[in-house]
Amino acid sequence: MLILSRKKNESIHIGDNIIITVLDIGGDNIKIGIDAPKNIQVFRSELLKAIEQENKNAVSPQSVIKDLAQFIKGTGKK
Repeated sequence: MLILSRKKNESIHIGDNIIITVLDIGGDNIKIGIDAPKNIQVFRSELLKAIEQENKNAVSPQSVIKDLAQFIKGTGKK
């Protein structure tokens, strides 16, 4: 992991097309701006972890059995 110190309005360049700029510093919060091409996805880490967990839950055996049971119940009703 690379650790850098930056002041307000200072930037970090990643490759040729990603720029991270410190926009504001206040207390425990730092606002950053990320300038990246539209084809590069940028996620907050907690959101990415939640997405990964939802994907794992969606393919868990319990989830599949529950969905199958609901499907079977639904096909019996007319």
